[in-house]
Amino acid sequence: MSTTTTVTTTEPITATNILRLFPEIDSTATDSSLEGYDEEQIRLMDEVCIVLDENDLPIGKASKKICHLMTNIDKGLLHRAFSLFLFNDKNELLLQQRASEKITFPDLWTNTCCSHPLGIPGETGSNLPDAIMGVKRAAQRKLDQELGIKKEQVPLEDFHFLTRIHYKAPSDGKWGEHEIDYILFIKANVDLSINPNEVQATQYVTPETLKAQFQDPKLKFTPWFKLICDSMLFEWWANLDSGLDKYLNEQQIRRM
Repeated sequence: MSTTTTVTTTEPITATNILRLFPEIDSTATDSSLEGYDEEQIRLMDEVCIVLDENDLPIGKASKKICHLMTNIDKGLLHRAFSLFLFNDKNELLLQQRASEKITFPDLWTNTCCSHPLGIPGETGSNLPDAIMGVKRAAQRKLDQELGIKKEQVPLEDFHFLTRIHYKAPSDGKWGEHEIDYILFIKANVDLSINPNEVQATQYVTPETLKAQFQDPKLKFTPWFKLICDSMLFEWWANLDSGLDKYLNEQQIRRM
């Protein structure tokens, strides 16, 4: 993984700060970079991500478009994200297959919901407790937007924070991810109303089913999901009903 510069700043967290902190990034990310993509997904690329230093301290804001260009990622641009794992009362994990319209990692299978807290009130945070609450609110928002799961079925107090992973992964030659990713668990029985612009399929799996799917060359998975599965997911899953507490609220960032 490339090194991300640690930056200390007391300036207000704004998009304009990014140009001073990362003067070589492509801050224009012109419309030509999005030609041919789905109109709704292009609109979502204007959402504002939280730009971080390598210690997960917010140092600015930038659009999803700017944050996900590989040319900028290779210059050290790093942002905050979350990966949510939702289990039903049978301890089966809900997976989603990303829509073909997605600009990054289209058509790949992944965990229940993966997205970003935005640079908006309620979803930011410069210390870990505030950041955790921010990603929980973002997860609740995105569960509704992607899967039609209403917040009443996934109350904030039922989300559990486990750890953070720092990883970098290309999607194609143009786009990719470079994130400090907050891992959240929730156990809930939910009603789905899938947004086809975000999700093309869903399924519940057992640990045994998922391990078998990883051996199927026809099935493709997102890199962050594979990293989490290959490291700790199955151990966490085995302790879902008894013993999960010892894995919660990890302070250290796992560098993948």
